[in-house]
Amino acid sequence: MSAVICPLCRQRKARRACPALNHPICAICCGTKRLVEIRCPTNCPYLATAREHPPAAVVRQQRQDVGLLVESLRDLNARQSQLFFLAASLIARYRSSDLESIVDDDVVQAAGTLAATFETAARGVIYEHRPASVPAARLAAALKAGLAEAAAGGAGSPFERDAAVILRRIEQAARRMVEAGQAGSRAFIGLLERVVQRSDESAPEPDSEPRLIVP
Repeated sequence: MSAVICPLCRQRKARRACPALNHPICAICCGTKRLVEIRCPTNCPYLATAREHPPAAVVRQQRQDVGLLVESLRDLNARQSQLFFLAASLIARYRSSDLESIVDDDVVQAAGTLAATFETAARGVIYEHRPASVPAARLAAALKAGLAEAAAGGAGSPFERDAAVILRRIEQAARRMVEAGQAGSRAFIGLLERVVQRSDESAPEPDSEPRLIVP
């Protein structure tokens, strides 16, 4: 009897029964695509084992992620921290209409120009700063719409100042990763995607959208 080949990589032997795909897959695809490309059910034994005993590399990555986030959240008040995680979630989940892929430099441009727009608005000057690249401009528009919706009618100088503060933090964090990495890097976006994914896993009601209360 010939060995079953993993339908995901089409290279390795499929040795793990995947309850999400209802088909055996290889161990490497199980480990790397879990909860990323595969919607694993909570009763999957491999998912449960991975959560109880994460590999050392995963633990190191989680600690690094936490360290970078703690630095970005330093001295922020509760409302600003909430706004920061909202913006992080918007970036992590962002998909443009034509499914173009954004990179960390797009995040730098989008967060920086949108922060400048909020800073001028807080001073009573209405002027929209625009990123140079089209992907960054589209991301900035999505961020602005998402933050405005979360404000729930509380837009004004306090909200604009807080939004500017957290967007500058995101700009700075993404810029550090761009400068430390390579052109076209998605290291910062990957960090946000991991954080949002872990947040989704622990959320009791993933379909509910909390609204930000802005005085």
